[in-house]
Amino acid sequence: MATEQPPRPAVRSYDGEGITVDYDVHRCLHAAECVRGLPAVFDTARKPWIRPADAPADDIADVIHRCPSGALQYHRTDGAPDEEPEVPTHVSLHSDGVLHLRGDLEVATPEGPRQETRVMLCGCGRTGNRPYCDHSGVCGEHG
Repeated sequence: MATEQPPRPAVRSYDGEGITVDYDVHRCLHAAECVRGLPAVFDTARKPWIRPADAPADDIADVIHRCPSGALQYHRTDGAPDEEPEVPTHVSLHSDGVLHLRGDLEVATPEGPRQETRVMLCGCGRTGNRPYCDHSGVCGEHG
């Protein structure tokens, strides 16, 4: 039996042909992989800033995989598979204290466990978005 996911505050969805893009503003750490990777879809100078109708679903999914924080996620509506977790799971501690994880992850949050494939977790413990890093604590003083 599938576990129901807890609500995701501040998540906005953008529909395109064959794909729905979800964006969680509280998890975005502005790595800008999306903007550099596909500026026709991800353009912070316009409203809405995400326009998935402006590129093929496969290209959008490829760029979203580059998002280290998991702020961008997608659901395929064309029958293609959703994101598969990386195998093996990869964990790295960066010099700013942020833990970067990719893989088949279950993250304990105040709202309950979440299944994830890409996250950046706070290493200093002072995030306002526990357990996800938001650079509001000591981690933010390095960047």
